[in-house]
Amino acid sequence: MKLPTPRWWYVRENVPAPVTRALLKPLSWIWAWATARRIAKAVPVDPGVPVICVGNLTAGGVGKTPVVRELLRRLRAWGIEAQGLSRGYGGTLPGPLLVHPESYSAAEVGDEPLMMAADAPIWIARDRAAGAKAAAGHGAQVLVMDDGHQNPSLKKALSLVVVDGETRNGEWPLGDGSVFPAGPLREPLKVGLARADAVVLMMPDDLETPDPDLLAVFTGKPVLVARVKPAAAPPSGPQMGFAGIGKPWKVERALKAAGCDLKDFAGFPDHAAYDERTLKILAAQAEAHDAGLVTTEKDWARLPPAWRDRVTAWPVRCVFEDEAALDALLAPLLKA
Repeated sequence: MKLPTPRWWYVRENVPAPVTRALLKPLSWIWAWATARRIAKAVPVDPGVPVICVGNLTAGGVGKTPVVRELLRRLRAWGIEAQGLSRGYGGTLPGPLLVHPESYSAAEVGDEPLMMAADAPIWIARDRAAGAKAAAGHGAQVLVMDDGHQNPSLKKALSLVVVDGETRNGEWPLGDGSVFPAGPLREPLKVGLARADAVVLMMPDDLETPDPDLLAVFTGKPVLVARVKPAAAPPSGPQMGFAGIGKPWKVERALKAAGCDLKDFAGFPDHAAYDERTLKILAAQAEAHDAGLVTTEKDWARLPPAWRDRVTAWPVRCVFEDEAALDALLAPLLKA
């Protein structure tokens, strides 16, 4: 059973769960050592086309997939045959295969690839090098890889790391600096930042400027500020919300900030599978409030087909504040 993201990971001061953190520290050292060893031993493959990697320094819930979707949209609007590449986390099929939304389920290819395939060609492959070669053979001129900052199998033309910019309510997106499972980091911060070409700081829509202390962490790296904004208004009337992402509480906040009449909200672990029993419980809670059901597009992709007409998918998109700075990073890749 997949466990929810520990909220104490994201607290820097007056650190909670000190005993738990201490007990998990030895495991975090092993995790960091294994990650560093795997990256050091790898010989990256050049698939023959530029690869833009959109990755994380921490566990999920930072807005990485909206960034991938926006890069694909932007490149394709320029007439570039940009295609996406994903591991297909949560899916059973190993790939490489091109995701056709009408032919596959989230259980087969993963929720994020299924969602993104409505916008652009998306490949899944547990072997990223094989997937990249398949996409290049299928006409891809640029590949945008969803996740993979810690995956060294491909030569990357541009590495972006997405970081949550939320620093209110006692939260600190990098935690106390501990590596998983004692904290949210996938590897030591300095090590991960050293391989990044730029940072995408995903700011809450209602917070105007980034925290100076957080910006100071990324000194020496270009920082692109982006925001996840509603692509449509939330459904009208009372709503019961739910989400299974890295930080489900952020969906609750976003719905309320967008004016949703949210009566209740249920958070689930990232990529949670919604079985009939769980959905009936959610439906009963909604009925008790005389409310509809609303969730993210990613969660909606995991719903059984029979439930999709009963739940509203609330779409969002990534908006970069300085589009010229983003274009300046992308343009050299298109001349290669």
